[in-house]
Amino acid sequence: MAKKKTQNLTVPDLVLLSLLAERPMHGYEVNAELERRQVRDWAGISRPQVYYSLDKLSRLGLVRPADSKERQQGPERRVLTTTARGRDALSSSLEREDWALERDRPQFLTWMALSWLARPGVAEQQLKRRREFLQREVDRERQTLDAVLAEVGHPFHEAVWMITLMIEQFETELRWIDRVEAGLSRRARAKHPAEKTRTS
Repeated sequence: MAKKKTQNLTVPDLVLLSLLAERPMHGYEVNAELERRQVRDWAGISRPQVYYSLDKLSRLGLVRPADSKERQQGPERRVLTTTARGRDALSSSLEREDWALERDRPQFLTWMALSWLARPGVAEQQLKRRREFLQREVDRERQTLDAVLAEVGHPFHEAVWMITLMIEQFETELRWIDRVEAGLSRRARAKHPAEKTRTS
């Protein structure tokens, strides 16, 4: 039964278990911490999802009310902490192989695949938009990295590794855009398209 519960835990569930393992918090604090750490950059967790997940984790016995001097003021102010079962479920979930074997499907890749059907000038315009967006993201992540390094005090921390990976991915795509823009005027259809299936 414990294994099934572990398999049913979503990414929001696991992120919340992790946050509450650090220190007890109520839902409002959890949302504030998600914002402060910019967690929504790498995990899709909406505000309603926080309360849904907290309720689910509580029903599963993976979080429990914490001893808190703060008066309980409704579900948003109910202070929770991760239980031993919750920490075990989180640890077990982190052993799944799908964490390491999945690949992203960014919307921009889909646009690129379809872009040959765009009107003249649109490819140049979209590549420019993408470049500007990526540069803003690099600048923002560099600021975040500076703040994280100041907080954790050393570079050997998972948050530092995550942010540096994001920066390097953005910078790699920026270099790729340079190459695509340089070759855009030579864009052409496939020279050897697959043969059409013969009909009898």
